Amino acid sequence: MTVPAAESIDVVLANPRGFCAGVDRAIAIVEQAIAQHGAPIYVRHEVVHNRAVVEDLKAKGAVFVDELDAVPRGATVVFSAHGVSKAVRADADARGLTVFDATCPLVTKVHVEVAKMHEQGREIVMIGHRGHPEVEGTMGQLDGGVHLVESVDDVGRLHVADPQRLAYVTQTTLSVDDAAAIVEALKRRFPAITGPRKDDICYATQNRQDAVKTMTRAVDLVIVVGSPNSSNSNRLREVAANRGVPSYMIGDASELDPAWVAGRRRVGVTAGASAPEVLVRGVIERLRELGARSVTELGGAVERVVFALPPGLRGSHASRMPEVGGEGDASGKQR
Repeated sequence: MTVPAAESIDVVLANPRGFCAGVDRAIAIVEQAIAQHGAPIYVRHEVVHNRAVVEDLKAKGAVFVDELDAVPRGATVVFSAHGVSKAVRADADARGLTVFDATCPLVTKVHVEVAKMHEQGREIVMIGHRGHPEVEGTMGQLDGGVHLVESVDDVGRLHVADPQRLAYVTQTTLSVDDAAAIVEALKRRFPAITGPRKDDICYATQNRQDAVKTMTRAVDLVIVVGSPNSSNSNRLREVAANRGVPSYMIGDASELDPAWVAGRRRVGVTAGASAPEVLVRGVIERLRELGARSVTELGGAVERVVFALPPGLRGSHASRMPEVGGEGDASGKQR
């Protein structure tokens, strides 16, 4: 199906979009481990939640496993960007595995917060999505004493030992607005609850959601490029939908339904933090086939965050996001 020329489409690209520094680093760790140690390199879980990235790394020699019992003793394994529990680390040690840890440093920051809160004798509330590997890894920093809260309604059902000794942390890829509502509900019910000194939601999540909020003022449809199991990609689609703009998430251009763009004049496109730019370019080309005549890049926060590779991997590679839009700092705030 082709949109008639009279209904030509203007494509609007959100900025920033796509890879964040943590994802860039995680992919580089797998690639450098293969280059340095040879294939196969085992990776526990998807190193980042994107099908195209995983397939590309498989072709280069990565073997993805669900658990460490599928990894031969003494082999090399990479932990995913989402982080792992202490039990998984102990299992890797017991199996004599060489480990390269691709946990995003911003997730590691949350793990450190959990440990400090526990040392202070506090029960901990984890705001996040049940079953997400980041949540499992963060809650697994302790043997119990962590309560999972997924919604404002969950706060009303929460039972704690001592409301005066309570703290919360947050999954890094949540909806900024949803997380704020849950934190507000926690503070109403437990006025003594404490939180991290700095917001746990990462700079990339914040920036990409802000970019979508800006973009929705200028478009009548939003396409999010991302995989179904990508938390931050799902949140981008929700942000657009919550502002009354029809939105769809697709893995790549082949999933774009021509009916979605029929009659649309301005189509916004963004990508989750684990989606490579090549997929966005494929979507743009598909939209050109469906009547797109122009492509406009919106301004946005410049991301200059750099995460170095872990010790033991040679080379000077460090992750760096492309610079787009206005000035920004590592917290994701404009400066």
